[in-house]
Amino acid sequence: MPTLTSATFTGTASARNSLRVAVIADSDTRWKWGALTARRIAQGSADAELSGFLLRGRATPTARQLSEVGAELGEPREVTGAEFLAQVERGPYDVVVLALVGGSVQALLHGMARLWPGPQHRPVLVTGYVGVVYEKLADGLLLRHGADIVLANSPYDERRFKQVYEGVGADASAVTRAALPFLGGAPYAGVADAVVFAAQPSVPERRADRAYLLRRLVQHARLHPGREVVLKLRSKPGEHTTHIEELPYQRLVRDLDPPANLRLAYGHMGEVLDRAGLLVTVSSTAALESLHRGIPTAILTDLGVREPLGNHHFLGSGCLTSWDALDAGHRPQASGEWLREQGVLAEGDPYEDVRLRIDGLLARPVLPPVSPYYSPATATGYLPGILARHRLDEAPRAEVSRARRLVREAARGAYRHGVQRVAPVIRRMGEL
Repeated sequence: MPTLTSATFTGTASARNSLRVAVIADSDTRWKWGALTARRIAQGSADAELSGFLLRGRATPTARQLSEVGAELGEPREVTGAEFLAQVERGPYDVVVLALVGGSVQALLHGMARLWPGPQHRPVLVTGYVGVVYEKLADGLLLRHGADIVLANSPYDERRFKQVYEGVGADASAVTRAALPFLGGAPYAGVADAVVFAAQPSVPERRADRAYLLRRLVQHARLHPGREVVLKLRSKPGEHTTHIEELPYQRLVRDLDPPANLRLAYGHMGEVLDRAGLLVTVSSTAALESLHRGIPTAILTDLGVREPLGNHHFLGSGCLTSWDALDAGHRPQASGEWLREQGVLAEGDPYEDVRLRIDGLLARPVLPPVSPYYSPATATGYLPGILARHRLDEAPRAEVSRARRLVREAARGAYRHGVQRVAPVIRRMGEL
């Protein structure tokens, strides 16, 4: 791969009636967040151009997963980090939304710092989190430092984010309060009665814990035969998500002989919530979608309230409860104060300040260089590995021949096809 060089951004600051936004994501949930964030940013632009890209990797979503997002952004193009940087260099884009894991954000920020090493007119760089931030707070935030805007989903997150940056002496001015872009849908009218269990790919991890949750879900369905009970799944076997799912629920539930009123569901979470009278989960971001609509929402304590589960984030929410209580008819009532602190009951348009800030940045003749907190001086033993994993390390690389590149891309495509298509079929045949 050739060494990245500086580039001149040929566009001019866009007026609100013409905005060019590029989104790059690396998984199904981050594509959902990034695409919907781009649409929020472009709101009010009569002639917005939104372009989508997927960073090639383990969790690259399938066409089915993309179709369920509901972002209406068109089919994204799959690229490597270097290919995306070349695309941004050619641009011109006004805004680039980095909907990626922290290490990938950091790598691309350093790549863009090399494209625009001095004060120049360049795209506004936006990043953030797809949901509840309950782990790796400092690590994830410092890997995102260097973007012009780091979105915080709530007043609570805004305070925490600034404290982390200020705590290491880094500029915290990029932190901008918004809200999760997919909060919406019809308010709960108290009519729907379905119980929806929102499964998570990696929480809990242990087979025994996942089997326990399923047994209780089946038991609840049997105790209430007239009630629809839905197991909402994130992905089908073989599909990858933001987190690896080693023990798919749909495989475990087959051994439990579920009753007729329990069914499995995929698809758009919003459509499932339209029929929900109760949302049950361990710590899924779906809980925030449910709470935004006013649907009774239960955060399970059966496996403890523990940081690895993420349910500690809901302390003070009024939603922590157990399967025993739910079986007996309990419906949690969420704390209004907690909901406001978590950005679930945001008043007005939570993206108005984001759009005003972007307009202000675009109106400047030049923007300062991209300056992440991590640099060869501050993270000598950490940063080089991050850049190397994305083939964006500073060491010059020999140009890869077109033939070798085509062979490598074909091999990657064959591997993904084997993982997402062939392997699930072989597993099913083996279970017959």
